[in-house]
Amino acid sequence: MLGFIIRPPHQLLSLLLCPGLRIPRLSVLCAQPRLRAMAVSSSSWELPLVAVCQVTSTPDKKQNFITCAELIREAARLGACLAFLPEAFDFIARNPEETLHLSEPLGGNLLGEYTQLARECGLWLSLGGFHERGQDWEQTQKIYNCHVILNNKGSVVATYRKTHLCDVEIPGQGPMHESNSTIPGPSLESPISTPAGKIGLAICYDMRFPELSLALVQAGAEILTYPSAFGSVTGPAHWEVLLRARAIESQCYVVAAAQCGRHHEKRASYGHSMVVDPWGTVVARCSEGPGLCLARIDLNYLRRLRQHLPVFQHRRPELYGHLGHPLS
Repeated sequence: MLGFIIRPPHQLLSLLLCPGLRIPRLSVLCAQPRLRAMAVSSSSWELPLVAVCQVTSTPDKKQNFITCAELIREAARLGACLAFLPEAFDFIARNPEETLHLSEPLGGNLLGEYTQLARECGLWLSLGGFHERGQDWEQTQKIYNCHVILNNKGSVVATYRKTHLCDVEIPGQGPMHESNSTIPGPSLESPISTPAGKIGLAICYDMRFPELSLALVQAGAEILTYPSAFGSVTGPAHWEVLLRARAIESQCYVVAAAQCGRHHEKRASYGHSMVVDPWGTVVARCSEGPGLCLARIDLNYLRRLRQHLPVFQHRRPELYGHLGHPLS
């Protein structure tokens, strides 16, 4: 069965998948139906539905694909138009050497499998962080952390290479030196039109830089994506706070697919994939373990909110400069 959280019509309606569907390894938040669902007009259910997938990637690329494909097919069965996968959906390696060994170019076998899957399901896919061997692989022997958007025909319609690399040492979480194997991307990607709205692309650590989200929204973004693999210390402290802040200040929906659980003996991730509406309300979230949650995107609500609270018209760049220049 499916459970629903029914919010007032001016808010995004969230639809959450229950464990009762008996999907292997599926564990997500389930909400009970409310009587006032009868009062919601049928047009609310015609809003675009997006699916946010939560997985535990390992160094086993084949098994990771099987897990992701299972969730994507379930998202399609439930009527989603777009499914979001987290950063490192392809694999999470034990060390930089293994990361480089397992990486592939965009034209490799793994992206080919996802291309076929998108066509099979008739679904747009946000592949949130692919370990990409770029055209400079032979010279650099380093990769890009690449967010790829596939349309429902399986064509690559957008790519964004992570611009802010996570080189940090958090006590209790272990060091992270992404630059050991990864090159920072050279630019932002203009928001891409999808059946759910115009999506601005980012990846994980990018969420700590509001200039990026402000640049994307000024370029027309209506949905910001932060596919992630947050750690067990920063996750409880910062994950939801940062996502809600990005939604509020940009007046965008925020979709954040996350890695969860223990990937191998050296690394674990926080999980808690979620969707946040432009008011800053968490309208859908995954519970513990691999699974998915779904939410409807109401762009009319977004436009009304921006009209009633026109913060971008009230900015004073002559006082503090442009915090996030519009994309050229």
